Amino acid sequence: MGNEDRKFFILDTNILLHDPLAIYAFKEHNVVIPMTVLEELDRIKDRQKEVSRDARIVIRSLEDIFKDASPEAISQGVPLYTDNTEKSGRIAIFTDHHQPISQEFFTEDEPDNRIINSALYLQQVKERTQVILVTKDINMRLKAKGAGLHYVEDYRKDQLIDDIQLLSKGFRCLNGSFWDQVEDCESDTQGRDTFHHLDANLIEGTYCNEYILDETKQFAAKVISEQAGVLRLQDLGRDKLMSCSAWGVQPKNIYQAMAIDALLDPDIELVILTGPAGCGKTLLAMATALELVIEQGIYDKVIVTRNTPEIAESIGFLPGTEEDKMMPWLAAITDTLEVLHKNDECPNGSLDYIMEKANIQFKSVNFMRGRSIQNSFVLLDECQNLTASQLKTIITRCGEGTKIVCSGNLAQIDSNYLTPVTSGLTYIVERFKAFEGSANVYLNGVVRSRLASFAEENL
Repeated sequence: MGNEDRKFFILDTNILLHDPLAIYAFKEHNVVIPMTVLEELDRIKDRQKEVSRDARIVIRSLEDIFKDASPEAISQGVPLYTDNTEKSGRIAIFTDHHQPISQEFFTEDEPDNRIINSALYLQQVKERTQVILVTKDINMRLKAKGAGLHYVEDYRKDQLIDDIQLLSKGFRCLNGSFWDQVEDCESDTQGRDTFHHLDANLIEGTYCNEYILDETKQFAAKVISEQAGVLRLQDLGRDKLMSCSAWGVQPKNIYQAMAIDALLDPDIELVILTGPAGCGKTLLAMATALELVIEQGIYDKVIVTRNTPEIAESIGFLPGTEEDKMMPWLAAITDTLEVLHKNDECPNGSLDYIMEKANIQFKSVNFMRGRSIQNSFVLLDECQNLTASQLKTIITRCGEGTKIVCSGNLAQIDSNYLTPVTSGLTYIVERFKAFEGSANVYLNGVVRSRLASFAEENL
């Protein structure tokens, strides 16, 4: 694997499990797969978990690349792309070595140690090129740096943002008064709605269905489109926005008001709700679901789903039907329904009636693949623990006349393999923000209770 200008990227097993096609992410540079990685993939491929599927995909991809290569070519490196151009990267399988340079640091007992030793050996042999170990294991990165490896990196191809603070909130607050900053504006009225047309340079970087607020607490609008340098806003008005309601639930702050507006809009097919615990994500989603299904009759049923924790990935050990088995993980939904009807004369009777009238169904994420959901209101709760591929699987199930709401708190990620910047929730916020059929709202502020608000801020 010649050409000293090309870097050597040594991939850890967790990189390939995180992204089975990661070998193609390094462009013209060289990719090295240690033999230890193949051994770990072989042990993982037969496990009864989602990760085993990724391991099999990696093994098949490597077999397709090396199937016609000789043993010498496999160790020296073969082109990653069939065109075999000079810009094509190369990939090689590296037989792990026990080198004296790394013997004083690590024994060969652990797979991570053997991979680090391989990187240290290549760093010594390839003095004129950069040898980079790529791993998502933070402790392994620390060990490699401590052992003297010059370049150790995380895998960032799937990170659309560098810092979670840069994640779009779905709205922006302008300094001062909005109208004091507008020099030229044309307005028109269509029915009850008023639209403003102004220079797009006034508010740069806007996207469809983004909400615009100002410090006067009077102006509120939503971006409809931007064409030929002209920004089209729908004037909502703060008072009008705060007066909207769904199933008797009225917003407690402007953020909940924006969420209800997006949830009730029939032209918005995907609504993403993010925010801290207690900000009202699930309550608002369920209230609008009941409003749209029972009162307005826009949808036929409500489907509620979420991922089950990894410690109990299979729901087969619980008795009953699929919905019965999902009840422990969907207690937040039943709690919300109880809150919405706690003042009824017969809360239990109201709850049973609403469950039947709205045709509320509890489904497991594990069984969503292959389905086609038509004319339904889908609530995907706690989706901060889902990967981008899992969310893609669920969102692509939605057919004609279906609205899906994804909610989650990026501060409550339970998965060992996800961080706030790699979560599927972050991924869809960034990928869908320019889609005219989606809206994203960050619900700022905890309204559950004074105790919950203090805990969110101080714990």
